[in-house]
Amino acid sequence: MKHLLAGLCLAAVVAGCKTGKARIVDVPFADSLLQQSALPAAIKNNAGEMQFWKNRIVPQTPGIVSESKYAGALATRFHLLGNIADLQQADSVMRQIDSLYNHKEPGVLLSLVTYSILQHRFKEADLYLQKAKTLGIKRYESLTSAFDVDFELGRYSNAALELKLMKPANDYGYYFRRSKMDHFNGRTDSSIQAMLRASQLAGNSQYLQQAALSNVADLYTHTGELQQAAGLYTQCIRANSADVHSIMGLGWIALVHDNNDSLAERLFLFAQAKNQSPDPFLKLSQVAEARGDTALQKTYARRFEAQATHPEYGNMYNKYLIDLYTGIFNEPLKALALATKELSNRATPQTYAWYAWSLVASNKKDDAWETYRQHVSGKPLEGPELYYMGKLMQALGKGYNAHEFFKAAANNKYDLSPALAKDLEKKLHE
Repeated sequence: MKHLLAGLCLAAVVAGCKTGKARIVDVPFADSLLQQSALPAAIKNNAGEMQFWKNRIVPQTPGIVSESKYAGALATRFHLLGNIADLQQADSVMRQIDSLYNHKEPGVLLSLVTYSILQHRFKEADLYLQKAKTLGIKRYESLTSAFDVDFELGRYSNAALELKLMKPANDYGYYFRRSKMDHFNGRTDSSIQAMLRASQLAGNSQYLQQAALSNVADLYTHTGELQQAAGLYTQCIRANSADVHSIMGLGWIALVHDNNDSLAERLFLFAQAKNQSPDPFLKLSQVAEARGDTALQKTYARRFEAQATHPEYGNMYNKYLIDLYTGIFNEPLKALALATKELSNRATPQTYAWYAWSLVASNKKDDAWETYRQHVSGKPLEGPELYYMGKLMQALGKGYNAHEFFKAAANNKYDLSPALAKDLEKKLHE
């Protein structure tokens, strides 16, 4: 793996850019990607699999196997093309089967746990899991599903215990979850190694391997190791040109490191044309932000908002909407309403940080301080939350604390939008 990464990273480095830094994103590779017109093999294969299982369903005598496989194919298409209707249909199919079998099939309930988590319906996922446990499920299934639910709901001590009880597991699921826990606890090197191990244990599943490798690329971006990140994103795209997550990952590196906003824009527009999720609009707004084009930034941000606030997305994009409402939209009360809603969905240090920042933005400083003191202080946070807690401390007149948060956020500066990164740099030198 080390030799492979080294080769990929070397191939990604091209001539210097206007800032004097070596550009990382391979422009000829990006150009060839942008010129592709053939339907990616992953999408073709998924369509065939979906039709196969759909044809095997007999409405008059409903079963479990064909319906579950069909729902799984729909969920895969959601990951490939970003149409939320596919995920909702997958969820609907399994709900119907759950009802027909009188809520007595634990495997169906576990599928509903997964689909509920994907839609950020975490408390609902917990209810399905408890029903499945009551019916009786295998120990490993119980531990992995419980970890997923507890981790999302912020019950980290439970999740840590479940992870410990999975040992001596030596499989994809264990290492994928171990990586998530290590990352949460700030052990990024260990998180990367665990996710790489997961990729090696993916067996014949290209989908699972790519999911792990793109996660490693995200972790490398988080730590500022952008050559490694670009190498892995490139590897994922070569294997599956429908991997929009990796395409946008390359675009992000082009934007925040290479200062190649035109290439970033082309990659995000390409992603937007190929994928129906709101995410590319948010990235395009950040390209405009980097250029100082406030009008275009707001236009793309509003397009993101219009889609992300549609009822079918539920709570899936609250974090990003809070950022917009406390930022370019300057509608802090909307941010506060969303942050309050998010807390009722999952109470974690991150969601409490969003809530505290929304309180500050809404000029409720005393409440913000109390929220921070009780629920955020001393807890693990990501780059954006660290930055906003610095802003919170600054608003409360706690200059030393603010500077410490800003220093911590600087360790993950590539997690920040261009404008926030620029503001962070300014605050570190005030």
